[in-house]
Amino acid sequence: RTRMNFFQSQDNARRRTGWLAYLFGLALLCLIALTMLLVMAVMHFGSHPDAALQNNFWSAFSWEMLANIAIGITTVVTLASFYKMQQLRTGGAAVAALLGGKLLDRASTQTDERKILNVVEEMAIASGVPVPSVYLLEEASINAFAAGHNNRDVAIGITRGAIELLSRDELQGVIAHEFSHIFNGDMKINLQLIGWLHGILFIGLIGRFLLESNNNRSYSSLDSRGVGLLVMLGLGLMIIGYSGTFFGKLIKAAISRQ
Repeated sequence: RTRMNFFQSQDNARRRTGWLAYLFGLALLCLIALTMLLVMAVMHFGSHPDAALQNNFWSAFSWEMLANIAIGITTVVTLASFYKMQQLRTGGAAVAALLGGKLLDRASTQTDERKILNVVEEMAIASGVPVPSVYLLEEASINAFAAGHNNRDVAIGITRGAIELLSRDELQGVIAHEFSHIFNGDMKINLQLIGWLHGILFIGLIGRFLLESNNNRSYSSLDSRGVGLLVMLGLGLMIIGYSGTFFGKLIKAAISRQ
């Protein structure tokens, strides 16, 4: 009966993960739609200085303009996402390096390092998979992660706090948990989500760039109206991009918990 309950819980968790992934995609589409409306509003107000036209924004609505903006924004987000995915194409080693991890030498004789290396090797042998690379993060907190596209490029990262504060049995439990991520394919999903999160963040980075370039620009080169439109566009993109990244990370964390 316990076994049946376990697999039922596992199936339920997979279904919830599917819904969360769908929610992530829906959130991405909503952010693109908001960005489209923002760009269209700025373009409209910039080309129609007449106050009466500004007050009648929807009458100037153009499906063609909206389609062009949608294609442009979707292209930018997609390219930024694939750029990040390319950075992570080498798998777990790239993620560990981005987090500041140090690759542990398998021949290390340092006590704490030897302890975690032995535990990882034992769990790999018991699981029948290649021994993954182990990266040490110099942090006092207790944490660990598994990253990679498949069993061949996986890396396990663990903090200094986990190695020093946990017993050997507790470390085995932590590493067993990370191996479960390897078997369930969770790592590949996480790497994809990291890539798409970067695409959302890139919207905010464009906004910050516009604001910073506007601050460094001579006001003689732009009239006050042009400055105002750039500020409006930059601030709007920053709000959309950073807010989207925040909520996207919440969804990603929820997927990780499932």
